[in-house]
Parts: sequence; C-alpha cells; structure tokens
Amino acid sequence: MDPRLRAPAGLPAAPSARLPARLPARLLGAVVAVALIVVPQAGGLPALADPAEPAPPAVRDFGNGPERNEVAAGTPGEAAALRGAPAGERPYGWSHDRGYPRRTRLPLPPENPADASIKLGLVPYHGIAPKLNDLQWRGDRVSAEIIGSSAQGRDLYLVTVTAPESAAQAREQARIRERIGDDPAAAARDRKLARTYKAPIFVNGNIHGNEWEGADAALRTIEQLATSTDPAVTDLLKRTRLYFNVTANPDGRVNNARQNGAEFDLNRDFVTASQPEVRAMRQIMIDTQPVAMLDLHGYVNGTLIEPTTPPHGANYEYDLFITNAYANGLGMEAAINGLGYTPAKDGVEPAQIPFRDSAEGWDDWPPIFTPQYAPFHGAVAAHTVEIPLRVNGSAYDQTPAEELRRRSAVNTDVAAAAIRATYGFVRSRHDRLIADQIEVFRRGAAGEPSKPVPLGIVPGFGPEDVYTTTFPRAYVIPAGSGQRSATAAARLVDHLIANDVRVERARSSFRSGGRTYPAGSYVVDMRQPKRGLANVMLEPGADISPRVDAMYDISGWSHALLWGATVEPVSSLRADTVSVKAAAPTGSVPRAPGPLALRVGDAKEVRALNDLLAQGVAVTWNGGAAIIPASARNAARTVAERHGVAFTPAGGHAGAHGSSPGGAQSGTSSGASAGTPAGAAAGTPLGQVRVAAAASADELFTLRELGFPVTPVSTAVLNAGFDWSGTDVLYVSSGLSHAALNPAARTALEAFLAGGGVITRGQTGARFNTDAGLLTATTVPGRGDANGVVRTVASGGPVGGGSPAHSFVYSPLWFTGLGPEVTVEQSYAADGPLVSGHWRPDGQGAGGPDAARGQAAVVSGRDERGAAVVLFGTEPMFRNHPKGLFAQVARAVYWSSSVTVTTP
Repeated sequence: MDPRLRAPAGLPAAPSARLPARLPARLLGAVVAVALIVVPQAGGLPALADPAEPAPPAVRDFGNGPERNEVAAGTPGEAAALRGAPAGERPYGWSHDRGYPRRTRLPLPPENPADASIKLGLVPYHGIAPKLNDLQWRGDRVSAEIIGSSAQGRDLYLVTVTAPESAAQAREQARIRERIGDDPAAAARDRKLARTYKAPIFVNGNIHGNEWEGADAALRTIEQLATSTDPAVTDLLKRTRLYFNVTANPDGRVNNARQNGAEFDLNRDFVTASQPEVRAMRQIMIDTQPVAMLDLHGYVNGTLIEPTTPPHGANYEYDLFITNAYANGLGMEAAINGLGYTPAKDGVEPAQIPFRDSAEGWDDWPPIFTPQYAPFHGAVAAHTVEIPLRVNGSAYDQTPAEELRRRSAVNTDVAAAAIRATYGFVRSRHDRLIADQIEVFRRGAAGEPSKPVPLGIVPGFGPEDVYTTTFPRAYVIPAGSGQRSATAAARLVDHLIANDVRVERARSSFRSGGRTYPAGSYVVDMRQPKRGLANVMLEPGADISPRVDAMYDISGWSHALLWGATVEPVSSLRADTVSVKAAAPTGSVPRAPGPLALRVGDAKEVRALNDLLAQGVAVTWNGGAAIIPASARNAARTVAERHGVAFTPAGGHAGAHGSSPGGAQSGTSSGASAGTPAGAAAGTPLGQVRVAAAASADELFTLRELGFPVTPVSTAVLNAGFDWSGTDVLYVSSGLSHAALNPAARTALEAFLAGGGVITRGQTGARFNTDAGLLTATTVPGRGDANGVVRTVASGGPVGGGSPAHSFVYSPLWFTGLGPEVTVEQSYAADGPLVSGHWRPDGQGAGGPDAARGQAAVVSGRDERGAAVVLFGTEPMFRNHPKGLFAQVARAVYWSSSVTVTTP
C-alpha cells in the first residue's frame, strides 16, 4: 500500500497500515454474516470451440478524448474523433444489443522483455491479449473487448464472463438495467425482475501499476470460470455477469510505476476524469451498473479489506451500503484467512477490516477513489482490497527474484480468494443486492431526504459513523448575465452528463428563491436516480475538521465552486425544461467585420488564445482582452468552435493590428519587446510564452493542457547546463533547489532573472524565492495535511483580477512581511477561509485556518533585477481538478513574461 496522502516534507506520509483497534463489538455477528457467504470453487476441463470461426474486429471506447459531449455542434466525424473512437467502430457503451460470447480477436502488442511484471513471474502486458484470445475460443463464457487506451496508447481490456446470451436476451438485460435506473419505483414493484436480471459484478485490477497481482488474479479467475464444470459456477453465470478490467493501468504495469504514463495516480481522478483510463473505467460503471465491485491493490499485511473508518461519504445511501459491504468484507476475510497462510511460515498476517479494527485514517469521504465512486452508479458493496506482501519499491530492486515470485504467488492467491468470495456473496444474496440497488435509485428519484443510518445496523456502527447531507431541490446553472462564464458552464454541464447525471434546460424563464432565471439556464433536478453523484460534485462540501483528526487524502472539492461556472442551489423548482445530452454550443465569432477581442478568464479561453499564438497569429493585449486582427478571423472561428469560446468585436482598440512577435531572447518575453515594463500601455504584442517547469506531474499536465510550451527542469537539469534562451517563465513547485545549484547554473539563472519571469507554488517554490533573493516575503505554512476549498478575496491586479471567490489549498501557505515591491493579488477571507475540507492547527496550535484570516495567499512583484515574480500559497492546478483557477495561473504566466494583463 502506497500512501494516499501527498505528504509535505517532514511529515508522515500516511497513517500506519495498522491503526488503533476500535469497538470490539464489531467482531460480533461475524459468524452470522460469514454463514451467508457461499464460495464456489472453480475447476473442471475446458470446453473447446471451433478456432476457425471468424472473429469480429476489436471494439473501442470513447474514453480517450475530452468529455464525450464537449462539442455539441460538431459533425459526426468530429464527435467520433473527440470520443477517441475510430470511424466505423462502436464504443463498448453502445453495444448492449450484442449477445454473448462476442469473441473479439484482440490485436497483439509487441513483446517487451523489459516489462516489469516478468521479474515477478506474472503475466506481462503483452501476454494478456493472447491469453484472452485463447480463452474466448476455448469455450462460450468469455468475451473480451477493447474499451479505450492508456496515456501511452496501450489497449485497455474489458472481459465479460457469463452464460451465453442471444442478442435478444442481451437487449432484455439492457432494458432491465435501464428500467432500474429510469423507473426504480416500478422496478421495485416488479417481483419477477430479480429472477430475470443478471447481477453485474465489476472487478478492477492493477489500477496502481506496480501493485500487479490483481490483474493476474483476474486472469486466473476468468480461466477458472471459463473452464469449470462445477454446477455452482454454471448457476452463478446464469444469474450474473462478471466484468473484469484486467489491468486498469498497463503503463504502470510495464514501467514499474504506481502512476500511468502521464504520471497521474488514477485512483485519485474519478470526479475529475482527466485521464483516459479513468474515463474508460467510468464508462464501464455507467454501462454495467454493478451491484458489487472490487478494486485490487497492494500492499498491506495483513490484507486490508474495506469497508472503511469514518468519515463516511455523506451522499451515499449508507444504510444499504454498510450492510452489504461489511458482510462481503467478512466473507473475503474468511476466504483469505482460509487459504492457510501464516505469519510464521509465510510472513502473512491475518486479514483486517478497517471499519471493525481501526478508529480513523482509512475513510471513504472523498469520491476520488474507484470504490468510493462506484456506489453512485449503484454498487451497494464496493471495496479496496490491499493484498499483503510487498514486491514493489525497494523490495522490487533489493529482494531476490525467487522470493519476489513467492510473494507474488501468495498475493495472487489472496486476490483470487477475494474475487471468489465476492462472486459467491453476490450469488447467495443476488435478489437482495438488486433490490438494494433499486432502492438507492428510488430514493434519489423520489427526492427523499438523506436517511440517517440507524445505530447498530451492523455490529459497532456508532454515532461516529453517522454522516448525512441536505439535498437541495435542484441546482441551477444560470444563463445570461447571471452566469460568470458560459464556457465554464458548458464544460460543467458536459462533465455532469458524462458522469450520467441528468441535466435539463429551461425552455422559458422561471422563478425560484426570489430570483428569475432566463430561458436557456441549466437545471440539475435532484429528484433523479443518481442524485448522490450530482450532489457530491455540486454541493460546497463540509468542514469535517472537528470530527476527525486525520484524513487519508483530500477532504474538500466542489465543481460548483472550483470549476469557474456560477451554480446556485434552489429550494423549489417549477420550470418548463427539456432533457439535454450535451451543453449548447458557446463558441461564436461576431459577423461584424474588423478585429476581434477574446476575454481570457477561463481555461478554455487560455487554450484558444495559446492555439492562436502557436499558429503565429499577431495578438495584442488591450483592455484585459486578447485582440485578434481581422485577418485571423478564420483561425478565430476554428478555435471558437473547438473550445467553445466567444469572441466579441474589438471596436476601436489600439494595437489590434500589432505585428507578429518573434522568438524570445534570453531574459526577455516572446510576448513583448525586450525591456517592456509590466505596466506598459495597452496594445502590448503577445507571443507564445515558453515555460520551464520544475513541477509536479499534475501541474505539467495542466500547463500543457492550457497550450503552453513546457520544458521540465530540475536541479540536475540546470546543473548539467540549461539553455535559457528558449524560456520566458520559470515555474517552481518541486524538484528545484537554488541552494543546490552549482556556480555555472547559478550564473545562467541570474542572467535569466534579469528580466525573465518566475512563478512559484508551495514550500519548495517559496524557498526558491527566498534563496534566489526575489520578492521580500515571509512564508507562513499552515498544517501540512490541511486541504480543501477556501474563500478568497481577489484584488484588481494583473494576476488576481477576475479570479473566482474560492480557491483550493493543500498544505496552505500565506505571506507576511511584504516588501514595497510586492502586490497582494489574492487573500484568504477575513471571516474565515475554510468552506469544506480538513484544516486544523498543528500540535502547537499554529497553522490553522484562523491564522490565515485576511493573509496574502497570492502575491506578485518585480525584484531589483527586473524579474517579474508571482508566489502562490494556494493549489490552483491540484490534480488538474480546479478548472476555474487555471486562468489565474495563465495570467501569472503572461504577466511574469512581461506582458500587461489586466482584469478580465
């Protein structure tokens, strides 16, 4: 088990895997719960199929591009391209009318002898497709499909194991699944439904690439189920469909890395979905609607099996969840301990269940993890399982291969036992699990209040476990003048729809809460089956600092407050609306001739501007807008359609026909003439701003997503001799120590600072600012694990102007003792910054949110050498999530490259 916490230096990375014991009463009732579990054993000989039968082409998913509905007005070909689906190929989510087996012949990747799995005696990535192809032809129970590709382009495989179905039977299963979601009240009344419906089970393997064995356990289980002659298996497959995402992270599997090829932790990305692998997993859960799911991880000894400790996600129907998840957890524990591995002989400790065995520190509060996201799509039992024996990290490098292979074999046995126990649990509780899934959706569609979980519903469930929320009647995303950004609103709507949240659009104006909303406003009616997912994204969240001392990861997030759009909860709803499948187009170019203006206040507007700059379009700044010459109208029209941005007439703005900027010289901006001061007059020429970044992977990803040319740097890169002539701005947040630079590197850096720009974020950036002698500012750290959504107050400065009233922090900083050259761009709210999350003072009573009241969160200024510097104490690009803050970073980039940027 690698720690979920991104811990700052000097602090423990995560709570111990062995956490304090709690409430022994939770041990009671285990015998009763385990007695309900049936664990069929697979075995028998395979059935043979005719290998000459032709195989259909591989089916691909749209999980590789932007949100599937991001461009509403594009041609079918453009839409297919955005979805990542080659022409003529149908994504997995559209194939409900195909029967089983499907017998897709998977293309074979080239052999890779450097695949990290090989050392452990596990199946290398290039060995998965041949094995699945073979299993499809050895019987009639296995179907394999390609559902997307990884960040580095490797195919993602979804395997379905079930009894054969005709196309008509498959359509009937789809109709039942849709009925459960569309009309759960009627589904609840249908006494025949459970007898007909195949309960879906989802097993997710290897989401962390160097936690390998879940994929091998999945392959073993698939083969056992495919070839078994056990009547219990035959019955299981008649009543269930088992879906296996064999390796969710093939890049990491091959590369011996926790992250994918873009260096993202995929198990932190589910409400953001920045990565193609996560979009593919999201679509699996939407399309299959599993009643139970497993996410197979490593390494915690003894094996850790969820359910979790408090705090529990307040938007779940937790009474339905905990009764099923705890019972299945007990069953997995019995199956794993029943393998007979011991501490003395094998080094394997007995399994543990955090809910029963720990006080806090392993929670299900944030919906960023797979098992915490799956319940919003109907999973009433969802688990992380951390298998026991470490084979990654230093163990991979230092342990003899023979011992590594022994450990991996044990781990595969443990993961396979967890899978067997889960499908046995679903078989034994089939009708009840379906009924509980229906009840989750029924409560949402009926608009019932959040239901407190009765104390003692399972042994040990006490007051510390009870978390509830209040659902508004609806959320309104206004149109017209009440909307901060139509572009951001469209992005949010498309994201909600991509997550299977239902969105409607008002056909006429309506009133609610004393306000009138114009026609075209979007409405998220909270009387919908997946209202929990809608609410967990759109509500502000809660400050849970008083309730628990430590969290396992982030505690605050809010698409409504951080994604740049105006979103308002309403307590009543009477509106004439129509359901939408995508946001209405927001891109436009005025018909009037002449130069064009583009307000740059949203991430998509930044990207549109950078796309124009990359084409060599002559752009100038004027009055807070980017001014585009009339000759570039066609280019403007293209980016308007692509990114959903609106151009307006530039009128009589000066500088609209400025010349195209050339390449930058060392120490000058490519967007301004050498020596142009930050306060230069409007009409400053703007060219591409080239960024050298010593930054985290999520920041590098976001800067590139915004369209900035980015070169990664570090202490080692600068010490090796770095050519600064291709850089306009240095961004520093990790991996760069000024004190560790050699004399030649310092000399080169000093030359760059004589007019170049610097942006810093976090403790590493603040230390760089001090060591390099840039701005006069004292950095004050908040508690290292503090995180969440905060209220902020922006100035009208070139960086803070136009910023939203909320930001995000992780290990927050603020700045005091500011010199006369420093301007405060943004401050923490004086009446208390924390909206939602977890932020306590440290052990000495310092670093809490009260200490941050009114303090400077973002500052800017020019040092005596001429460097334009911006210091961030917030986290505006954290995990690519807070989309509404990205433009603030872009303004910092433009301004620090000596370009005049005023309030949008």
